[in-house]
Amino acid sequence: MIKDYHLILSSNSPRRKELLAGLDLDFDIHVINGINESYPENLPAMETAEYIAMEKAEAYKDELEDNNLVITADTVVVIGDKVLGKPKTHEEACKMLKTLSGHTHKVVTGVCLTSINKQKHFSVITEVTFKSLADEEINYYVDKYKPFDKAGAYGIQEWIGYIGVTSINGSYFNVMGLPVQRIYEELRSF
Repeated sequence: MIKDYHLILSSNSPRRKELLAGLDLDFDIHVINGINESYPENLPAMETAEYIAMEKAEAYKDELEDNNLVITADTVVVIGDKVLGKPKTHEEACKMLKTLSGHTHKVVTGVCLTSINKQKHFSVITEVTFKSLADEEINYYVDKYKPFDKAGAYGIQEWIGYIGVTSINGSYFNVMGLPVQRIYEELRSF
């Protein structure tokens, strides 16, 4: 159904690759290494993911050919007005999960669709609520699953999601890292 473009996913994430493949679309993966994923300190937390997705897209502008459409994305976890990115250490992962424990947070994925002539960007927000997690549950999860490549230090599709998530309001796939339903609709209208 989306035949006008050669789709390129800019992501090393196996989850994003799997999710986009679930749309039965042909695409290639191309990642430019070393893209700056920082953002201005005064940027509102809810705008961070979309800002980073647009920054990633900027790196591809000079490489695009006529029929290319590159998909860039970034996912962050927001609790209050604080952005939780990917933890760097075991201690940081445990601290993030303790922050999320017993609370509702927002998972925000910013997406940017870029062709040679056009660009469209948007964010999708999902609310996730965790039960109060015991320290031994947090330590077990971080020790076994090593969630250092995951925003907020967790993967909802992993053990911690099974035992800890009490409710979700919005797209489950967005929490995994790619709001595929919205991407499908945006690609169809692109």
